[in-house]
Amino acid sequence: MKTNVAHAIDNDQAARWNGRAGQAWVEAQTLLDQMLKPLEERLLESTFVRPGDHALDVGCGTGGTTLAIARRLSEGGACVGVDISAPMIAAAHARAERENVSARFICGDAQTHAFEPVNFDIIISRFGVMFFDDFTQAFTNLRRAAKKSAKLRFIAWRSAAENPFMTTAERAAAPLLPNLPPRQPDGPGQFAFADQARVAHILAESGWVEANIQPIDVICTLPEKELLHYVTRLGPLGQVLPDTDDAMRARVIETVRAAFEPYVQGEHVAFHAACWLVSASASSNGLS
Repeated sequence: MKTNVAHAIDNDQAARWNGRAGQAWVEAQTLLDQMLKPLEERLLESTFVRPGDHALDVGCGTGGTTLAIARRLSEGGACVGVDISAPMIAAAHARAERENVSARFICGDAQTHAFEPVNFDIIISRFGVMFFDDFTQAFTNLRRAAKKSAKLRFIAWRSAAENPFMTTAERAAAPLLPNLPPRQPDGPGQFAFADQARVAHILAESGWVEANIQPIDVICTLPEKELLHYVTRLGPLGQVLPDTDDAMRARVIETVRAAFEPYVQGEHVAFHAACWLVSASASSNGLS
């Protein structure tokens, strides 16, 4: 198990995920893994791994999905996780060591990283492919790293309108925090793949074939006692709340917590995750 650290990437996503956002994900690793476990399971159910396969996990974060795939591989197989966030890659590497799972991690931008050509049998991602600056370039780069028989499998969010839980905090806080960073509908971000036709177009432009884009709706949960930690550290609110004064912070937290009341079910919080489960092939006829 080792980590390869590439040169820092000078763009907004690199700055975000190597700063406050990336550190928040590291600190919330256990909570996020628990919350997103049903989606990880759906992704793994759709991913056929053969003995000796080489797998790539794109936007691997703190490594949960990477390690889950690595555990499925027999001797001779290999699983690599790639992410732009140095803090998350460090956490993933430490986790692999701690759990004694053989996996390798690369800190770099999958859009431009020089992967070994024609190397991977399966390329997967759980919410890691919506943040590229140039989606076509990114998926073209991934296809070049794929074997001719390789399969692509990933999960991405559908629209913000279909995922109200994910925007409840910022909607509730917006009247109090006018400096909340706006979401860019067509730019990199959580809901960049909301449009099914856009996803299909990106895959076709980058050379992937036989695309299958299916809607899935999965119930996710988290402990109610962790709700405020989750909503005040992650997402747009997590980017600005630490910089507000104590009085405003308390007012925002009270307002936001009230807005989440419809999702609270006793000791747990439950919400529907509306996503796409996407599959594609590197080649339909054995040609590159």
